[in-house]
Amino acid sequence: MITFSTKKILIVGPAWVGDMVMAQSLFKIIKQYDSLAQIEVLAPAWSQGLLERMPQVSGILSSPFGHGELQLNKRYRLGKSLRQKAYDQVILIPNSLKSALTPYWAHIPQRTGFYGEWPRSYLLNDGRYLDKKRYPLMFQRFVSLGLPANAPLPEHLPWPQLIVDPKKRDAALEKYGLIINSNQPLMIIAPGAEFGPSKRWPASYFAEVAKEKIKQNWQVWLLGSTRDQTISQELNDFTGGRCQDLTGKTTLAEAIDFLSLASIVVSNDSGLMHIAAALQKPIVAIYGSTPADITPPLAHHTESLYLDLSCRPCMQRECPLGHWRCMRDLKPEKVLASIDTLYKGNQ
Repeated sequence: MITFSTKKILIVGPAWVGDMVMAQSLFKIIKQYDSLAQIEVLAPAWSQGLLERMPQVSGILSSPFGHGELQLNKRYRLGKSLRQKAYDQVILIPNSLKSALTPYWAHIPQRTGFYGEWPRSYLLNDGRYLDKKRYPLMFQRFVSLGLPANAPLPEHLPWPQLIVDPKKRDAALEKYGLIINSNQPLMIIAPGAEFGPSKRWPASYFAEVAKEKIKQNWQVWLLGSTRDQTISQELNDFTGGRCQDLTGKTTLAEAIDFLSLASIVVSNDSGLMHIAAALQKPIVAIYGSTPADITPPLAHHTESLYLDLSCRPCMQRECPLGHWRCMRDLKPEKVLASIDTLYKGNQ
C-alpha cells in the first residue's frame, strides 16, 4: 500500500492545452492515495477555465512568465512570495531548467521532477530518470511523478474527466445565439493545432467532411483559438459559410462547454482533441507528424487515423521533405467512414 506524507502540493503545470488535460490524471492519482491532499497548480493564465473544471484542484496560481522567458529576478521574487504557503511538495511537469527555479527559491522541502536541462538536477531533491519504454504514454509519465520513486504504476490509471456546469453552458449558448436541435446531430471540428502545420489536416479535406454531414442534416461547428481563424475561415469558405464558425471567439471554458454537446468531434492531434476525450466524446483524431501511441485521446469511443509512411512520425512542425504526404494522402473518405462507424456505435 502506497502512503503519502505530503498534504499540500504545488504542481507546476505544462504550457500546452493537451498536456494540461492529461495532467489531471496526476491530480486524480494523488487524491486516490491521499484524499486530504491540497493540490494547487501554477500555470499560464489561459488554463484557468480548464483547471476550474477539474475538481481535484483546490487552487490556481497564474504564472506571470511567457513561453521561453527566463526573467530570473521575477522568478526569484515569485519563489520568495510562495514560501508563506508552506507547500510540502512541488511536482514539476515541465522538464526545463527555468521551471525548477521558482520552487527551489520557494524552499519547498520535496521537489519532484524528471531530470532535464543541466543543472536542473541540482534544484531537485526527488529527481527521476524518465524511462520512455517503461512509460510509453505521456499521461503515464505525469502519473509516475505523483508516486514514490520507482513505484509501479497502478494497473488501472484514471483518465482525465472534466466537469461541465449546465447553467454556464446554457449561458454560453445564449451569449452566441446558438440553438441545439435534438433532431440534428452536432459535429464539432477542431481544424487547428498549436504545434504547427504538420499537425493540420488540409482545410479543403475538413470542408469535404463538413459538407457531407451537412447534406445529412447535421449541424457543424468550428472551434479553435485565434491562431486557428485562418484555417477555419478557409474551411468555412469551402462549405459556402454553412458551418457555425466560433474559432477565436470563445473562451477556452466556453469551448469546453460546447464540446460537451457534440455528437462527434473531428480533430487534429491538438489540445481540443484531449478536451473532447476528457468529456468522453466520440472522436476521430487525425495524426500527421506526431505519433498516435504517445498522446492518444483517452476515451472509450475514438479512432486515431494516420498513414504508415517511412517518414512519419517525424515530430517536425513543418514537413522536412516538403510533400506533407502524412496529411495529404489521408483522404476525407476515410474520416467519413470513421465518423459513421463511431456515431452508429454510440446510438
